[in-house]
Amino acid sequence: APQALGSIINGFALPLKDEHKQFLSRALIPLHKPSGSCIQQYHQQLSYCITQYLEKDPKLADVILRGLVKYWPHTNSQKEVMFLNELEELLELTQSAEFAKVAEPLFRLIARCINSPHFQVAERALFLWNNEYIVSLIAKSREVILPVLYPALEANTTKHWNSTVHGLTFNVQKLFMDMDGRLWEECTKRHKENVDRASAAQQARKQKWEQLEKSVGVTVR
Repeated sequence: APQALGSIINGFALPLKDEHKQFLSRALIPLHKPSGSCIQQYHQQLSYCITQYLEKDPKLADVILRGLVKYWPHTNSQKEVMFLNELEELLELTQSAEFAKVAEPLFRLIARCINSPHFQVAERALFLWNNEYIVSLIAKSREVILPVLYPALEANTTKHWNSTVHGLTFNVQKLFMDMDGRLWEECTKRHKENVDRASAAQQARKQKWEQLEKSVGVTVR
């Protein structure tokens, strides 16, 4: 049973043997893959086993977090909330050097969660900024994280239907502004340039279609 396994992992001697690390990467991490109804039965115990590994050897954060990203349940909101809970627990045990290695793919994923139409997923992802230790990790890797996250935060302020998500998004934006005003301005400028470029390209495509339709004598209704 996973409970007993947690106690066994707790008893592993340091430094961890290669076969113990292989058990983590080949057996435990892939247990995140099964469907929501199946994983619900053992997720808490699985999460406990993995945190035991991370407490033993903080350098395993990279392989563990990348594993979570790999098996992320993009189409199951209930399972996503479960994974976000686990992610917060893992990040609390992650050191900044290991966090920096995985910051970009991790926050590309979190950006998608922030924009989720399922408000529980968006809300749970934005709650990560309520954790002071996680905010301290983000601050150290902000040059990588904010450019990835900025478009998602901006989209929420105009497009997300849920008012709680709006409020939490504004809080996160304010936090980044206070953290590094110069970086925030840079990201704002870059985002506006990207939006303008996309809009100009869309307009050019529309004009081309209109010209083409005129030339073949079709009117657009």
